[in-house]
This record gives sequence, structure tokens and C-alpha cells, in this order.
Amino acid sequence: MDNKPTELPLTLLLFGGTGDLAKRKLYPSLFNLFKKGYLQKHFAVIGTARHPLDDDKFQEIVRQSIAKNGTEGQVKEFAAHFRYRSHDVTDLKDYGKLKVLLEQLDQEYTAQENRIFYMSVAPRFFGQIAQAIKSEGLMSENGYNRLMVEKPFGTSYDTAEELQNELEAGFSDNQIFRIDHYLGKEMVQNIPAVRFGNPFIDATWNKDYIKNIQVTLSEQLGVEERAGYYNTAGALLDMIQNHTFQIVGWLAMEKPNSFNDKDIRAAKNAAFSKLKMYDETGVVANFVRGQYGRGREVWQKSYTEEPDVPADSKNDTYVAGRLQFETDRWEGVPFYIRTGKRLAAKQTRVDIVYKKSVFDFGEANNDKLTEPVLSILIDPVGGIEFSLNGKDVTTEFQTRSNLLNWSISDQDKVETPDPYERMLHDAMNGDGSNFADWTGVAISWKFVDQIARVWAEDKVPLETYESATMGPVAADRLLAETGDRWIFRG
Repeated sequence: MDNKPTELPLTLLLFGGTGDLAKRKLYPSLFNLFKKGYLQKHFAVIGTARHPLDDDKFQEIVRQSIAKNGTEGQVKEFAAHFRYRSHDVTDLKDYGKLKVLLEQLDQEYTAQENRIFYMSVAPRFFGQIAQAIKSEGLMSENGYNRLMVEKPFGTSYDTAEELQNELEAGFSDNQIFRIDHYLGKEMVQNIPAVRFGNPFIDATWNKDYIKNIQVTLSEQLGVEERAGYYNTAGALLDMIQNHTFQIVGWLAMEKPNSFNDKDIRAAKNAAFSKLKMYDETGVVANFVRGQYGRGREVWQKSYTEEPDVPADSKNDTYVAGRLQFETDRWEGVPFYIRTGKRLAAKQTRVDIVYKKSVFDFGEANNDKLTEPVLSILIDPVGGIEFSLNGKDVTTEFQTRSNLLNWSISDQDKVETPDPYERMLHDAMNGDGSNFADWTGVAISWKFVDQIARVWAEDKVPLETYESATMGPVAADRLLAETGDRWIFRG
């Protein structure tokens, strides 16, 4: 973010203003933007939900959510910009009341008629709300109008397309900001900086030097309290279709013509358009599905022993797969992806595995040469690691692997924006580079739908893996088929 903040006037209308996401993420993120100066005097926030509240009680909710993050004066001043309206999203008359309030607040705070409509409600209401915003005149005529949409964006290609059509009945596609909070993570945003900002990396980012690329999103927790949702989605829909694909987009794309959102999205979509789509045979050969079993600790129940999970559930809690991009850059280079619950460690990372040197250092040393690996560590500790070959400290000439590493400093951690803070700021600026666009979403759904269909027909084994391991043995075999191995072992 700019070191000299410029105030960004707007009114934000939040559908779902008393929900958990608003209290945990949105209000603290807006407060950070307020403290940094992006929001000052010319902004207002309207929260809506079904149950009745007055402005004072709503402002108290806001104050409680940010009380530990600022001074009493800052908290009070910030919360004074908030208003509340009880609202039934299915009742068009209620939208008329919101229109009146929007116009009042625009004049009161001189918000320049800039409006962001944020949907933090059940996805089944997204389309209905977007169309009502348009039909009932909530959109401004002189400022900007932008729609921020939480995931999930559909549950299949057909449902996603239906939702897209509903949203476009109210907003143009360039006004729609589809949220994937992984794109707001600091180290995900470091991917293009590392790749394009270092000529020696940029020059070797291709099939001539890279053996494979690995994307890992592993979780230690099990299904916890999310069984109702998770058993209908699984790891494939919960993590692969959205978060994993968005990270892969940064890795697979060509260099954009410029670093603006239009060119970045164009480059990502060009890469996605070259993703090899799998038929049934391809799914069977390139994807592994798994479900966690019991662990060595008493509390580590199997997935089917978790509360509210059917005893005969074949839901996937683990996915590993091999992607292939049919481009000159990536011909023959596999992109391995994996995600799972109840694994050995919490870790989100990218490992770029370079080809092993063919230089002859002598028989004793050649066996010690390893494949150099550039690792971008996203969570829980951000950083960059580079393992490369060097000389051992001995009289004899002997090679060994050395690790260069950098971690985000404590000061950087303090200053790093939360993903939601970053995404709210980008939406205020009209910058869509860190949001998923429809073309990329559509391709990812078409790809994932093929896998989901084969799995629904039970044509791929459901591999069981022990809790607190890194997944089923079949995932290791998937890489071993081409002489590869997972870099992160937990």
C-alpha cells in the first residue's frame, strides 16, 4: 500500500452486518484502513440483517470487534460512521428504505456517491440481492458501483454460470469482485514479485529448467464444526476449485503486458485456457482422493466418526492431483497439487523443483547432487527458501545441498495487511487483480466437475490415510510414476 494514503470516499452497504465474518474480519480490516488514513471523514457503513437493532446497538457491536486494536478515541470515531437497518433480502420494499439511507449518508459524509455492496449472506441470496440493487435504484449515477461476493461461487459449472447470469442482470462483470482470501495473502502476492522481479528466476521459469511445480495446502484440523457444509463439498470443492487454482494461475501464466488488473487477468486466463481437461481415464490416472482415518492419539477420530458425518460417507477430505498445461513453456512439466484435513502439519506453500545438474563432478559427488528447489512459504510462517548445491567444508572437493532462507520479520508481520483489508482496499481502488474473474472461475469449475463426476460414480478408490500423516500412500505413488517426490513431508 502507498506510504502516503489518499482518502477513498465511499459508502459500504454490507448484507450480513451482524455475522461472524463481519465481526472477525471485515470491521477490523476497515478499522485498519481507517487508522492508516484510507478511510477518514468521507465514508459510511450500513449493516443489514433480519433481526431488529438500532444504530447505537450496532455501533456497540462494531466497537467490541475492534476494541483491542486502537485507542478509545479512534474506536469511537470510527464506529460513529456506522448505521444499521433491519432488512429482508426478499422484500423489495426494504430496498427502498436502504436507498433513502444511502442518499442521506452520501450527503452527510460527502462520499461522492461511491458505493460498494458487500454480500456476506447465504449464497442462495446473491443473485436476488444483486438484481434488487439494480431494480430498486440503489446504484449511484455519478460515483462507482462495485459488488463484492463471498465464496462459494456456485457448486458446479452450471450453478456458477446461473449465478453469474443473475449477478450480471444487476452489475457488469468488471463491477463484480469475487473474493478468494488466499489471493490477499502476503506471500501469494510475493509470487509475481519473486518470479518477474528476478531476471535469473524469470529466465528459468520454463520446461528447460523446471522439473515440476508443487502446491500444498495442508491442514492439521479435522472437519471440526463444519460437517454439515463439508460433507457436501469435500476438499475438492472447498479448496481445489478456488484457492488452489488461483495460486496455480500466478505460477502458470505468461508474463503480463503490464502489471494492471486487466493484463494480469488476461495472462491468467490465457494459461487456464491451455489447461488439459481430463476425461474419465485422465481423472483416474491423475487424481487421488482420500479420507482421514483414526490417528495414534485417542482424540484423532476417523472422518466417519466425527459428529454429524454419516457413517457410510465417501466424502473426500484429501485431494492430490497432477495438472498439465499444453503450452510451449510448460510442455512435459507436471503441476502437482494437494490439500487435506487432519494432516501432519499446517502448511501452505509452493515448491518449484528445478532439474538436477548433469555436470560431471566425479562419481562420488554426482550422487550427492540434488534438485534445487525454490520454495515460497505462504502459511503459517511466510518466507522464501532456496535449496541449492554447493561445496562441503572439507579438504576433498565434495558437494552438498545448502539452504538459503528468508522469513518475514516481526516488524513486517505487524505491518502486513490482513487479506480482507487488502481486498477491501483493492475494491475501493477498482483493482481486480487479486480477485477471481468469471473466465478463470468457469474453467476451474469445468475441470473440477469432471473429477467430481468420476468420484460420484465411485470409479476411483477412496484411499484412507492415518490422521497426522501427509495423506495416502497413493499420493506418493502418483509422483513416483514420473520419478518425482513431494518436497514437503510434514
